[in-house]
Amino acid sequence: MPSDFTSPVRLLLLAVVAGLAAAYVVLQLRRSRVERAWADPAMAASVATRRPGVAKHLAPVLLLAALVAMTTGFAGPVDEVEVERERALVVLALDTSASMLAEDVAPDRFTAAKQAATAFVDGLPDGFDVALVTFAGTASVVVPATDDSDQVTRAIAGLELAGGTALGDALLSAVAAASVRPAGVPASVVMLADGGSTVGTPVERGVAAALDAEIPVHTIAYGTPSGVVVSDGRVFEVPVDEPALADIAEQTDGRAYTAATAGELDEVYDSIRGTLSTTIEEQDVSARFAGVGLALLAAAAIPLVLRSRLG
Repeated sequence: MPSDFTSPVRLLLLAVVAGLAAAYVVLQLRRSRVERAWADPAMAASVATRRPGVAKHLAPVLLLAALVAMTTGFAGPVDEVEVERERALVVLALDTSASMLAEDVAPDRFTAAKQAATAFVDGLPDGFDVALVTFAGTASVVVPATDDSDQVTRAIAGLELAGGTALGDALLSAVAAASVRPAGVPASVVMLADGGSTVGTPVERGVAAALDAEIPVHTIAYGTPSGVVVSDGRVFEVPVDEPALADIAEQTDGRAYTAATAGELDEVYDSIRGTLSTTIEEQDVSARFAGVGLALLAAAAIPLVLRSRLG
């Protein structure tokens, strides 16, 4: 069945088809009662029709089915289909805070994140532009939107760490990087981080900016609850903050992912790439129902033609 109709009010015409079907049934029942009333029981076997009971109703049933199919087509049925995107902009926002030195993800969060991000960018479809945003205590657009994926991967390889995590600033920078896209080209943000915001602009302002720009933010909560960083002989616990990142995704109509290993991170990026590479569009399927209706009409004509030849 179609997922929607452009003119659903036209489906009310199916009531006429239902009325015809009901009238046919009533006429057949009345005819059967009349035949039984006038037939001599002793002669019933000799005057009984040689045609099977079902066969004599085949043509009318097919005609009614054809009317249902063609009326449905007249209502403008549409269906949702998955199609490949030809163009899109992906803003990759990477956490470069010092907590990314944690070694709970081998060899460490930062190294594995850069490797996975590089593979993600290299695997994006042709026609996709990419921008790179990094954030620690502040956020910046490292590479503006470009179709040169090599430029982005080179920038990823050269990233360095700093202190703090400014998720709000990262969202504002990502939205700014996406604002340069041509009209009609969809944009999405893919944000990887291991913790919640600790400095800078409130996250709520960044979320509001993404909502105003109608840009979904897909988040990756990266790391494990047991992550630690050792600095100057001191041990700092840096557990992943899944709820903070999931909240950003939920509020911006994005998807929230988690990754606790390098392998899981690769799988997450593969899933995101598949999501960004396709979109759901409504497709007119009126011709499909019209074709079914014509086929049923042709099928209904066959027993009528045969009957006329034999009659």
